[in-house]
Amino acid sequence: MILPFDLQGTLRRLKPHKRLERLTRRADSELTWASDEPLIGGALILDTSVYLDVLQARTPDAVDELLTYRVCYHSAVCLAELTHVFGRLDPAHHSTSGVLQTVRDVIEDIPRHRLQAPDSATWGEAGMLAGELFRLSGAPKGAGHERKYLNDALIYLQARGIGASVLTGNVGDFDFLNQLVPGVPIILYRQA
Repeated sequence: MILPFDLQGTLRRLKPHKRLERLTRRADSELTWASDEPLIGGALILDTSVYLDVLQARTPDAVDELLTYRVCYHSAVCLAELTHVFGRLDPAHHSTSGVLQTVRDVIEDIPRHRLQAPDSATWGEAGMLAGELFRLSGAPKGAGHERKYLNDALIYLQARGIGASVLTGNVGDFDFLNQLVPGVPIILYRQA
């Protein structure tokens, strides 16, 4: 079986060996915020932070409006992050049943035709991008950042693949991804 991933082409395109300096977050004024976005516009792909913030009523009005008016795509990466709780939470804990029902409702509300899965080429590029992000971000080793960065890179590259903007409350990581691979629109927000 031939894996449809061009390692040499990806290395030429990303050039991870060329970047040596630590990343720094750009000023807020250089970033795109949900509050500045028109209601009618291009499609969105949602980061897991959006689902969690909506469930906890922590999204600003501008995000709620974008979610109402824009076409929203969903990543299988976020699906995995959401379903993780079904195995992780203690079934004997008194709040587990309610939490799982809430997550179940969210997942069942995702239109199947809007659920996207990364392909092999995206996985390959995301691995390289996540490794570069880890190396240049200064994140501590062994704290779970590498897996988190891989998931973020997958969502980011999926957005590029379908021509959508990433909607996220994860300002730092997605700003870094956008600096490493410019051209993917990111729409950011801070919790209400």
